[in-house]
Amino acid sequence: METNSVSNLLLIGLLMVMLVGSEVIQCSVTYDKKAIIINGQRRILISGSIHYPRSTPEMWEDLIQKAKDGGLDVIDTYVFWNVHEPSPGNYNFEGRNDLVRFIKTIQKAGLYSHLRIGPYVCAEWNFGGFPVWLKYVPGISFRTDNGPFKMAMEGFTQKIVQMMKNEKLFASQGGPIILSQIENEYGPESKGAAGHAYINWAAKMAVALDTGVPWINACNGFYCDSFSPNKPYKPTMWTEAWSGWFTEFGGPVHRRPVKDLAFAVARFIQKGGSYFNYYMYHGGTNFGRTAGGPFITTSYDYDAPLDEYGLIRQPKYGHLKELHKAIKLCEHALVSSDPTVTSLGTYHQAYVFSPGKGRCAAFLSNYHASSAAKVIFNGRHYDLPPWSISILPDCKNVVFNTATVGVQSEHMQMLPADSKLLSWETYDEDVSSLGQRSTITTAGLLEQVNVTRDTSDYLWYMTSVDIGSSESFLRGGQKPTLTIESAGHAVHVFINGQFSGIVVGLFLPGGSAFGTRESRKFTFTGPVNLRAGANKIALLSMAVGLPNVGFHYEKWETGILGPVMLQGLDKGNRDLTWHKWSYQVGLKGEAMNLVSPNEVSSVEWTRVSLSTQGQQPLTWYKAYFDAPAGNDPLALDMRSMGKGQVWINGESIGRYWMAYAKGDCNTCSYAGTYRPNKCLRGCGRPTQRWYHVPRSFLKPTKNLLVVFEELGGDASKITLVKRQYKNGQKEDEE
Repeated sequence: METNSVSNLLLIGLLMVMLVGSEVIQCSVTYDKKAIIINGQRRILISGSIHYPRSTPEMWEDLIQKAKDGGLDVIDTYVFWNVHEPSPGNYNFEGRNDLVRFIKTIQKAGLYSHLRIGPYVCAEWNFGGFPVWLKYVPGISFRTDNGPFKMAMEGFTQKIVQMMKNEKLFASQGGPIILSQIENEYGPESKGAAGHAYINWAAKMAVALDTGVPWINACNGFYCDSFSPNKPYKPTMWTEAWSGWFTEFGGPVHRRPVKDLAFAVARFIQKGGSYFNYYMYHGGTNFGRTAGGPFITTSYDYDAPLDEYGLIRQPKYGHLKELHKAIKLCEHALVSSDPTVTSLGTYHQAYVFSPGKGRCAAFLSNYHASSAAKVIFNGRHYDLPPWSISILPDCKNVVFNTATVGVQSEHMQMLPADSKLLSWETYDEDVSSLGQRSTITTAGLLEQVNVTRDTSDYLWYMTSVDIGSSESFLRGGQKPTLTIESAGHAVHVFINGQFSGIVVGLFLPGGSAFGTRESRKFTFTGPVNLRAGANKIALLSMAVGLPNVGFHYEKWETGILGPVMLQGLDKGNRDLTWHKWSYQVGLKGEAMNLVSPNEVSSVEWTRVSLSTQGQQPLTWYKAYFDAPAGNDPLALDMRSMGKGQVWINGESIGRYWMAYAKGDCNTCSYAGTYRPNKCLRGCGRPTQRWYHVPRSFLKPTKNLLVVFEELGGDASKITLVKRQYKNGQKEDEE
């Protein structure tokens, strides 16, 4: 989704031969300037994005059926390179990553698929979907005319295409895939000769794979009615109609009024658009460490018609369903004629499609953001609300108006589940044992990802400082100050095993409306308790997802890059930047795999009263619980905690962080141009309080819950809740 970059590439479509066999029916997919043509018939195609790794296989069938019931023809998904090839040549297509199963589930429902191979996806996904090992291929430069990158990209694209061919999933083979996409949102990267050479190579490479379906890369945005394809013989397509916006820790929750979304879609269709895709139709959850950004929340709800848990969001789902019905009633006229545009007033227009033989469809528009209008069309009077479009499939009767919602709102609530978290126990991360697993010792500070290869959010930086016994602060003077400059996302400071402070470089939304989220440096400054002799300084640098967008973002740095200064000594400041530093990747609990049911007993846990223990940083917690009865979606209420990660039966629920939302949540109007800073919710509350627990992660009894808390929290107040509809009340803000 992602940035506001727009590409207008519609690559060569390949004409397929229609063959009727005993088992499969191969179909022709091509196009002209009006529409995608399937088996010789122009189609208005309505699509929605559902990303397979952001839900579970057990959810897929229900999600896809609800999408079909909502009027969709096509399910759109990216292909996520980094989950499929976590290390070179080692592939994973199991569980949530079972792409073939997902496409076959779409096929079973009788829908088409748009497979967006990329393999750059952006998507608020870690590293934009690229595997981190790609960064370390010798001589590589991402998304440009670079031999090593093109070789790796072509290899993965070929892998996915061949997998689809082997399973006969392209429409030319009788499968559901009618469209594919190469690259994604190629905006600033396209500047210059190298960019143009690369994108032309990508197009030719894709077409040469002979899938038998068109490759596309069109418009992404809140509105795409001004978009035109790069050739006059190509149809007008909208690959991402943004249904909402993503959420960042420390920021508010974004809502896009369905009246405006419907207006944007109708406006696109009335200007000749023939394919549009909601991004997202179901956003889902960034399980594990898949969220990019940094600072993207675990929830990827996106204010989509199907919420994070797979429940229908009303009135958005129902109002769009009615829109889809109205568009389909106009389909023949839309794909058979060009619109005639007539002014009905300063802000008012009629788009009329008249293919002949008595057929006629009309769209009556009012672009004014505050004033309703009465217009005369074909001798009849029509009332148009502000910022709305009325659809008349017969040029007479209004069957739908984008600003008139006839669907009842159904809000959600989180209720306690009938299951208690039992027998909390703790395990100290044990800072005193640091250095025992150190693998690197060198002069100077190292960039974090170069050391961790993103196998963990955490990297310890450790050094030693000798303090002379004559220092005046040892006799009651002012304590020295430690200053640390970091390009990471948070830093814990420990002096001689004792916690000394934390600093968070949290990005708060602002500035660019589209949040470029480039790495930002931040500084820790605080007094430190030092003693005569050797003092051990241990700095825990924490990442909250790698960048997913930006010009050559593979070159961005994170971690503690310095300078690191000790100030206030008798002989002045001491620069520790080029001291001898030792490094330890990850946590002791990670190395012992404490989140696994098979390994959780490998250490001695302590049963304590959490209410009297106090809040301790860098602490592991575990408890057991039984699965609640029923089928309601479940979540963990983590409001009592600080920041960390959580697992159930070894499955990562994701990162949690009770960062409080800032923003202007006071006003919201559907009318007028939408941007992410409109229609905000949750200000003054945790950006994300509830964390999705898929039912398929659970067994009937004795489910293991493991929490790693970085800052300090009260685990005894963690609760399991169920998500249900409620009527007539204000929706809970998340």
